[in-house]
Amino acid sequence: MTAEPSRILPVIDRDSEAYWTWGREGRLAIHRCGDCGYYVHPPVPFCPQCESRKVAPEAVSGRGRVVTFTVNHKAWVPRLPVPYVLALVGIDEQNDVRIPCNIVDCAPEDVTFGMAVEAVFEPSGDLWIPLFRPVQS
Repeated sequence: MTAEPSRILPVIDRDSEAYWTWGREGRLAIHRCGDCGYYVHPPVPFCPQCESRKVAPEAVSGRGRVVTFTVNHKAWVPRLPVPYVLALVGIDEQNDVRIPCNIVDCAPEDVTFGMAVEAVFEPSGDLWIPLFRPVQS
């Protein structure tokens, strides 16, 4: 019997597949415009900056900074232990790309605005959930 996932899992489509699966190789995939270089997230097949259709997933550094966060003390998801941190992380490559995620591997009270973080991935079936932790030296 397979254990139930601790998170509510997304429905995967052609545009979002790389984001949810490249974590298997430890890579964070963000769509990028082939014409103007603008990063696009959530992943869509066009660039909102220049309207190009030459958009494809690209591996980024996986580094970023906590833009904002909240500490949840209520068990909104039954198998996700509380308290947990829900954050928006701006990636180093382009700060306006904001990834909603959990901050892990540190106490919730240690999370701060602007904290440097790096991507880690939690396997769940065929998916690899992008999470972030404080940068390891």
